Amino acid sequence: MPNIEQAQAWYREADPVHDFSHVLRVCQMAERIAEAEGADLEIVRAASLLHDVEGSSPEVGETRTDHHEKSAAFARQVLLKEGWQEERILAVEHCIRAHRYRSTEQPQSLEAKILFDADKLDVLGAIGAARTVAYAVLAGEPIFSEPSAKFLESGEKEFREAHSSYHEYLFKLVKVKDRLYTTEGKRLAAARHQFLIEFYDQLAAEVEGKR
Repeated sequence: MPNIEQAQAWYREADPVHDFSHVLRVCQMAERIAEAEGADLEIVRAASLLHDVEGSSPEVGETRTDHHEKSAAFARQVLLKEGWQEERILAVEHCIRAHRYRSTEQPQSLEAKILFDADKLDVLGAIGAARTVAYAVLAGEPIFSEPSAKFLESGEKEFREAHSSYHEYLFKLVKVKDRLYTTEGKRLAAARHQFLIEFYDQLAAEVEGKR
């Protein structure tokens, strides 16, 4: 089983949004959900510690669109060296490949659903608001900009339209709660979802001078 010290070394070059503190939060949340749902804790823990190991610090001009595939491949090598059985390695790989919000591989196992939920809970609530703002800043985008009518209708931006943290909230974060799988994950998401709505309502109102 990969330990905390090993995992911390894998994320030394990670960006502030996908760093080891994110991994630890996801791991702790995944274990909490796993205990409530009766899942395999070893698979959940290994997948949590390895889920962002590749692509957590993309080079300039690169994206994280295939980080789930690369992280699953990395996990295979780690677990092979530890002598894990093939069936359990495949289970961890599936969890990692299926954890990405926009992945074409949907979570099938209980453990994969738990990792998906734990990872998505980290884009909700106070932590989610802070990470979304930080990611926009890292990408050179504004914290807030008014979305175009086209974006509000279709999710597609106008030419040269910014993708502010508010855009990401409207495009993804407000929908996350309804994408979760587990009973415990959904329960935990409710309050975090409400906080996120209130945060971005307040942000928009302050920018517009209404509050």
